[in-house]
Amino acid sequence: MRIVSSLVLTIFALSLFSCNRKTNDGEVGEKRTSGSTTILVDESYARILDRQIAVFKSDYPQATVNTIVGNENEILPKFRGGDVKMLVMSRMLKPEEEQFYKKRQSPIYVDRFAVDGLALITNKADADSTITVADAYEIMKGTSTTGKKLVFDNAYSSTIRYFIDSAGIKELPKSGVYTLKTSNDVIKYVAENKGYIGVIGVNWLLKNVKNPSPFLADVKTLAVKNLAGKENSDTYYKPTQENLINGKYPFLRNVYVINAEGTSGLGTGFATWLSSPRGQLIVLKSGLGPHQLAQREFNLKTNKK
Repeated sequence: MRIVSSLVLTIFALSLFSCNRKTNDGEVGEKRTSGSTTILVDESYARILDRQIAVFKSDYPQATVNTIVGNENEILPKFRGGDVKMLVMSRMLKPEEEQFYKKRQSPIYVDRFAVDGLALITNKADADSTITVADAYEIMKGTSTTGKKLVFDNAYSSTIRYFIDSAGIKELPKSGVYTLKTSNDVIKYVAENKGYIGVIGVNWLLKNVKNPSPFLADVKTLAVKNLAGKENSDTYYKPTQENLINGKYPFLRNVYVINAEGTSGLGTGFATWLSSPRGQLIVLKSGLGPHQLAQREFNLKTNKK
């Protein structure tokens, strides 16, 4: 993990020069660092948004960023109807989801600020330590002969929607795919039952977060091999942070902040801050992949005698 370690130092160094600054009353920039805004957040990213907001608040005490957390089925109607005009989720908007804003000629700004991975976990006592993308898709299609079963957080989550879209199916099979309520429920279920493969976001497997699952010690993460002919299909890869950053892990998804506030206010300020060196450092520390990594420049001097 030398690559990740060096990246942490790089981003941390640059973060010292941004975002931790004071503004004066009356300046235009003050509107981006004070006031109140609300963001709809896919529950998969509730943890990382909590960290981002806490640091942003420490930099700008006059700013209040509230969140409404839920699955896609719960939060998207609030955005589509204009009730809340900021959204964090793992896909771009569909044309019909933009109609409210198009009718009002209100612009929508979309920015990627992180790269997420969907981890496949099993009971620690299970013999399997690997799985192929093809195997996972066959389970989703109901054509698998392996006897393996997939368990997702809930029927309306972005996690199961990702697998439905990727496998190219319109509905779930009658057997082999099951849904619970939360990612922690998935971890607990897999830890207590052999023969099941849980699908959760990578950040739910980290032990250095607030309130980690007490069942993490009883599960293991599978290495995944991509479809034949796809890039990096040479071997099996685990969803390590390095493999998220270099794109080798097959089950990757982007994390977007979608801003339709239409003003240069706090929402815009926070969205911009997420992609700043300081915001990207928090993404890196969370275990996800940053949107962009700062490049270091070296000025080498040769001492001549």
